[in-house]
Amino acid sequence: MVGPSSLFSKILVGCMFLLFLYFLYMDTSLYFRIQNFPIRREADNSTLLESELFFSCEVSPLCDVTVKSMMLDHANHYLLSPLATLADKILGIHHIEYITPNMISAFHVLVAVASAKCIASDSLVTRRVGVGLFELRSMLDDLDGHVARARKHIRGETSEIGSVGYFVDGLCDALGTIALLIGCLVFLKNNPPRRGYTQLQTIIPQVLDVSKDTGAGVTYKGKVTSKKVMHKLSCFGAQVLLSSTAWNRYIALYQDLLERHSVTEQQAQGQIQAFRSSLMWTVAWLWRLFNPQAYIHALLIAIFCDKVWELLRAVQYIGFIVLLCLICISEMHVLEVQAFIYKSLSNSTTVT
Repeated sequence: MVGPSSLFSKILVGCMFLLFLYFLYMDTSLYFRIQNFPIRREADNSTLLESELFFSCEVSPLCDVTVKSMMLDHANHYLLSPLATLADKILGIHHIEYITPNMISAFHVLVAVASAKCIASDSLVTRRVGVGLFELRSMLDDLDGHVARARKHIRGETSEIGSVGYFVDGLCDALGTIALLIGCLVFLKNNPPRRGYTQLQTIIPQVLDVSKDTGAGVTYKGKVTSKKVMHKLSCFGAQVLLSSTAWNRYIALYQDLLERHSVTEQQAQGQIQAFRSSLMWTVAWLWRLFNPQAYIHALLIAIFCDKVWELLRAVQYIGFIVLLCLICISEMHVLEVQAFIYKSLSNSTTVT
């Protein structure tokens, strides 16, 4: 039960199932698009995919495939980013000179603060409004990047490492995440979860009629202390920080390896082969599940379903193990791709 009525719960579960099917379909389409169509650096993809899509190639997340787009979480890549592109297409934001990407970044911090205020509320309905506001913040986060790329005529998702906008966007994302965690902290401190309950044996059953008192024979353990709440939220925040640091590192490394233009023809073929390899797809897909945005969306779903404490308990330690394993796999794969393309290329070498 995640809502005030069983009907609401069924509708919510049904919507989540449909969303899962949509993400699965889009992942499958993206995989075959990478295998069967030229990647971004080879040709203009708009002439290749217009007939394959239900909507314009300007909005489709499948047209311009890049390293970053492969490593984006499902919600951002398949929902929020197309919505941001559509909003810009309708409103023409990138044509309005006085609206800069950095202004959009600063504005979505204010939206995040308003969202955190709602999430700190005792009312579940208000917290759900806060979830909606934070999703709006996430769409604005996609919008600032889209506007910046549109003004520079850059196609597809990419990170301009070292630019002012890159650091401003990262700072604003961090402030928004901190605001969200503070909202969760305030809510859990005001509504501390209980540790559980134990069933007591009734000593004189003739005197104690459990059928008339639903609380008879049950004693609740003490409430979780603020220290434990802070500890679990700190663990979650540390995982988001670790995920963000590693994710941005591997985007930068893979972009340099697979999207570098100043290469020989043989190295360019190696880039394409590595880009299309099943191992590259696997590593990128795992980062879709464990990048910082995916962590935030998991927390937002937990807030919406009133299961924040359960999520924090579930990922407290196992999240670090999963992230460290993924970092080790990514590190080894980066070294393998680097050796394959730039060090030991030969006709007999293949990337599996």
